[in-house]
Amino acid sequence: MNWNFHVLRGLARLTFAQQLILLALVPATAATLAAIAVLTRQHLDNLTELMRANAQTVALQVATAAQAPLVRMDRRILQRTAQSGTYQPHVQQVQIWSDEGEIVANSETVDRARGEGLQVVVPIVGDDGKHNGKVMVEMSLDAVQDARRSVWLNVVLVLAISLVGVGLAGWWAARRISEPIRALGKAVDRLGAGEAASVEIEGTSEVRHLQHGFNQAARALAESHRLLQSRISEATAELARKNQQLEVASQAKTRLLAAASHDLRQPLHALTLFSDGLANGETDPVRLQRIGHIRECVDSLDRLFSELLNLSQLDAGVLQPQWVDFPLDQLFDEISRNFRPVAEQQGLRLVARKTDLWVRCDYVMLSRILNNLVSNSLRHTIEGGVLIGARRRGRGVRIDVVDTGVGIALQHQARVFEEFYQVEGTGRQAPRGQRGMGLGLATVQRLADLLNTRVELTSRPQRGTCVRVLVRSAPAALPAPDAAPAVGAVEEDASLDQLRILVIDDERTILEGLTVVLTHWGAEVMAAQTRAEALALADTWTQPPDVVVSDLLLQGGDNGLDVIAALERHPRGIGAGTARLLVTGETKPDRLREVASAGITVLYKPVSPRVLRQAIQAQRASALLNAEAQALVHRT
Repeated sequence: MNWNFHVLRGLARLTFAQQLILLALVPATAATLAAIAVLTRQHLDNLTELMRANAQTVALQVATAAQAPLVRMDRRILQRTAQSGTYQPHVQQVQIWSDEGEIVANSETVDRARGEGLQVVVPIVGDDGKHNGKVMVEMSLDAVQDARRSVWLNVVLVLAISLVGVGLAGWWAARRISEPIRALGKAVDRLGAGEAASVEIEGTSEVRHLQHGFNQAARALAESHRLLQSRISEATAELARKNQQLEVASQAKTRLLAAASHDLRQPLHALTLFSDGLANGETDPVRLQRIGHIRECVDSLDRLFSELLNLSQLDAGVLQPQWVDFPLDQLFDEISRNFRPVAEQQGLRLVARKTDLWVRCDYVMLSRILNNLVSNSLRHTIEGGVLIGARRRGRGVRIDVVDTGVGIALQHQARVFEEFYQVEGTGRQAPRGQRGMGLGLATVQRLADLLNTRVELTSRPQRGTCVRVLVRSAPAALPAPDAAPAVGAVEEDASLDQLRILVIDDERTILEGLTVVLTHWGAEVMAAQTRAEALALADTWTQPPDVVVSDLLLQGGDNGLDVIAALERHPRGIGAGTARLLVTGETKPDRLREVASAGITVLYKPVSPRVLRQAIQAQRASALLNAEAQALVHRT
């Protein structure tokens, strides 16, 4: 069965002309071989019978001659008689037997080699009709063998001539039939390649009809192709214009967002500082309540700007995963601490289930993903609450964020991960000050792509939403790394007494706000708006400051990084013991990459006083450790 299948597959690979030639050769070969086999068989059988008849004749002659000597038992004459029989052509041996079966004469040929023979036995009959003995004549079959070899040679010659003749006839017929078809196939190939194609009308009536139909179809297809090409060219030109307009609009949007973000962050940062300064020492409940409202507005704006900053950092490519193994429970506890007050304020429950699972992931990125998901769930949940849990799935871990919120209709579920896309018309609005810009889930999707994982969403309107994040699992025996941000380890109520801080910012209001806040914390503040003012302060101070807090973009195109570098080169400038901190409202991707490559800690405006104080203390502690390490190296 397999053999037949392979034969059929081999035949299918032959061309049409080859199949026609094969179709002519195979029957002709079979018929010729059959005819030759029958004729050869008959010829060889006739030759064998002829040799048998010759042997019979020789045996009768010897029997007649041996009749009288055998009666007398004259062995000498019998021997000559037997010997005379061997003189006949093709006779190999002659024997004369008595009636008792005794060989009384035997003669064999000695002048030629013995071969396969044919034996004939004839009785010796006396005058009285009695059998007196027998004569055996063995006739050589060499002539038959020679005839067989001659026949096979003739067979090969005849077969070869027949096959050549049949092959030539088949080749001529195949070319006559297949050549128009081959030309038609080439024309089809040209037509498929988009070229104009036609074939000459020739051949049999059936082929001519096919060629005529092909030419008509080719002309119609060429006309359709021309019309389609014209429409494609028009559509391509229109699409290019649309793309150019979209590109211009996208660049304008990016510039607008970057400029608006930077320009709005400056006064917002100052407002943050002044609101904290107003609250210091204030005891009037009415004023404290108003200050609280101001802080709520500032926090809401801070969340919106943070969403823009997250996408800007992703666009700039400054975020790269730092893979560590850590327990999920540590991250769940952090999320619970951050969002439980928000949930309680809205009358909701936030449940983070305990788990002993460990994962291998970027702690900060996974934290940002879950923070965005929890924040989004709380924003769109009116009753009930939010649940965070994890369970093992194969070699990974699935983290679920489930809420009882308003849910997402099926037609919106595929688009909620797009930038600036928000679902409207749900009949429920988020609490005041908590509506986002439609960037939270977009940031989640972008971070998930960086982590080479996926986010799955299922939701039912008015029933809630479940978002699943799949991450890799890790062995639970490893010690927990210090994955939380370093600033979190600083005591919030730690003092900045006697700390010398140089503040550089081209906005006078921000300088005043920073001076008020830092002075209230017990620090000694030096303020400068430009590089020249900062270097002038360096000329007069008795010792360099403990901390330098600088804006990134200064007046006249100056750069905070360049100002810090100039202070490092100043004879009385800053050294390893001085902490460096950048504060900026810039969100352009190229600026973010520049800041990331500088190796200096960066805070993005607006910066709350609590975060600013923690960052100053953390950087001061780090600078002291670096200074001690360098001093130890010099001593050794």
